[in-house]
Amino acid sequence: MEKVLLVDDDTELTTLLKEYLEEEGFSVVTTEDGRTAIGLAAANAVDIVVLDIMMPKMNGIELLQRIRRTSPVPILMLTAKGDDADRIAGLNLGADDYVPKPCSPGELAARLRAILRRAGRLAPALEVLRAGDLVLHPSSRTAEWRGKPLDLTGTEFSLLEVLARSVGQLVPKQEISRRAFGRALTPFDRRIDVHISSVRQKLGAREDGQSWIQSVRGQGYQLVQDR
Repeated sequence: MEKVLLVDDDTELTTLLKEYLEEEGFSVVTTEDGRTAIGLAAANAVDIVVLDIMMPKMNGIELLQRIRRTSPVPILMLTAKGDDADRIAGLNLGADDYVPKPCSPGELAARLRAILRRAGRLAPALEVLRAGDLVLHPSSRTAEWRGKPLDLTGTEFSLLEVLARSVGQLVPKQEISRRAFGRALTPFDRRIDVHISSVRQKLGAREDGQSWIQSVRGQGYQLVQDR
């Protein structure tokens, strides 16, 4: 079980990411203290570090530099969306990859596996998720529908993966938001509905004219199984 160190002072986010990553088979340690992170990395106590750039006391760039003085542990940065300066600085200082915040837990898990494979710390992922004519490859975040490539955005893949893992079952919108977006659903937030509408169009209709993704008003969505 690969051990992930999450370094972030956003406790709500780290709680959500920890829960999701543990469901994905990782062991997760969290801290908002830079010195603790340096010590764990130096002691080879973790397999990979997820590091937020915007940290109090010791910012992420300084922490990245200090970890690199004592450890080659793979590091993935969480950066503010569109903040190219921090992103470039981090990569130049030895970070292995980055994900802009807010991030999809599914994308984060896929990035972690890719980094670990490149570093020789994880065997090639062979998971294939099948739900009728839908085939998902979580490690590469690619999909096929009825034998042909399905063109999905990153967010659409995350939503469809959540539904496919519970095919035939109603998935509450709060759970979809937590697992696909890494955050709790807020009042009047329509992003799930908008992205589900797009996925429905890409899948097309069933023979009876109904959608492959059914909704229960005010509750959630369900990916239906083939008849």
